[in-house]
Amino acid sequence: MFNGADLLVSELKRRGVTWVSTLCGNGLNPFFVSCKKAGIRLIDTRNEQAAAYMADAYARLTGQVGVCAVSSGVAHSGALTGIANAFFDGSPVLLITGASAGYGAGRGAFQEYDQVALAAPICKYARCIYRASDISFCVGQAFASAVSGRPGPVHLTIPLDVLESEIEAPTMPGHNSGTMDSVAEPLPPDHLAQAVAMVEQSRKPLLIAGSGVFYGKGQHSLVKFSEKAMIPMVTPIWDRGVIDTPQPNFLGVIGAASGEPGLLEDADLIILAGARVDYRIGYLRPPKVSESTRIIRIDRDVCQLDQGVAPALGIAGDLPSVFDLLAKAISDSGVSRHAGWLKEARERAGLFQSRWQGAPQALMSGWHIMQVIEPFLDGEITLLIDGGNIGQWAHMRLATNRYPSSWLTCGASGVVGWGLPGAMAARLAHPDKPVLLVSGDGSFGFTTTELESAVRQKLPFVAVVANDKTWGIAASVQYHRYGDEGIIATRLGSIHFDKIAEACGAQGRQANNPQELTRAIQQGFSADVPVVIDVPTAPLAPMDIT
Repeated sequence: MFNGADLLVSELKRRGVTWVSTLCGNGLNPFFVSCKKAGIRLIDTRNEQAAAYMADAYARLTGQVGVCAVSSGVAHSGALTGIANAFFDGSPVLLITGASAGYGAGRGAFQEYDQVALAAPICKYARCIYRASDISFCVGQAFASAVSGRPGPVHLTIPLDVLESEIEAPTMPGHNSGTMDSVAEPLPPDHLAQAVAMVEQSRKPLLIAGSGVFYGKGQHSLVKFSEKAMIPMVTPIWDRGVIDTPQPNFLGVIGAASGEPGLLEDADLIILAGARVDYRIGYLRPPKVSESTRIIRIDRDVCQLDQGVAPALGIAGDLPSVFDLLAKAISDSGVSRHAGWLKEARERAGLFQSRWQGAPQALMSGWHIMQVIEPFLDGEITLLIDGGNIGQWAHMRLATNRYPSSWLTCGASGVVGWGLPGAMAARLAHPDKPVLLVSGDGSFGFTTTELESAVRQKLPFVAVVANDKTWGIAASVQYHRYGDEGIIATRLGSIHFDKIAEACGAQGRQANNPQELTRAIQQGFSADVPVVIDVPTAPLAPMDIT
């Protein structure tokens, strides 16, 4: 017997899907049976948020569609947190949600409500499949939507009776549309000439590279263009990094709560590549950006060119091709005036980053944790950063002259608590690479019991938990705004995460100084289960130290 579930799974498999993160429940059993028959691995989690976070992290690490499946009703609502994260960051995720037989008739089927309507505002494509014969078409539409233009999440609700419907096994054409491919589009000569003229005429240009450069595979061409044109580069905090090796032209992140080295305000030309206009770049409006500053927008999605602000020049196309053409067309003499600005921008960045060199030593701070972690990053390693306070420290201390694509944060949503499921996904995405998660105690508490899932699924990683018993960024903002008495509802009680790890079948350790932390990380990488290192930490945010 071949049924709708078999057809669904065959469509996933021929698009390169090898595993699905999931939590069992109403409407999923036929899908599970078909996955088992087809050899698609099911990574079962303990809550739907974790399943969705796994799919999102996998998609953002690989550029391939991450797939998660959850049951109906409130389970669907829970998974939408991870889908919202994918929406903010523009990552290709497919959420499959089960439903009772008879879903959509409005007769009060178990857990019946409009799942598609709830998902639609944060999905590029959202449908309910009411006939098994429509599965192939809808899956194809979903995958194509997820990876086209600016990528993003998609959703399919598939009721139980559709999955159980007997159908004829179709002859499947061989194709794979689950990976984003850059399609070279010719850059109009007048656009190229105009862009070159704007770059050569500028005196203080700034290149802002966002997540779209990663998804568009433009990292190498971006660096080549920056070097040729002598333009400093920055990345909006929480966007995907693309600077895989140290580059003197890369000057860190902008838009952080901890501040930045004051470059936007003085730039007379901003080249916004694969990045969104939002609060992190001052909406590209005064006072963050001068009224006279000109903007060039480069994106693979033509719909993004006018998002937020109308640029002086918008270029839609394959990012590597655009950067290569610009680098080739720009003359050395035409950009020679940029040298002084580039030198000044580097000096500003160095002065900004130097403010944390004398961080207090009584208790370890986030700065000291990053100091320990930094040498490990010279090897082949996947780094995940989860948490507001520890995330600020990571960006201020580590992302100074590089921001590799192998580093992953929550993304533009600013959500916390995704890191533990993200570490599981990182192990699946790159099984031969060590995985290091750096998290705050508040963030780690969201999904702590997924440690048991990781043990059961044999997905080892090392997690360093900065345990300051505080929602650090929130408390720091409260203190600076209202003083000691204004620190409200941001203190946390004491939790020994190393002990929780042991209770879940993982290994737990505590580190009280840099030497102990270094040793614990080294030993943790050789373990065959997750290792959680609890680090008592001073409740200091980067903004607290000047």
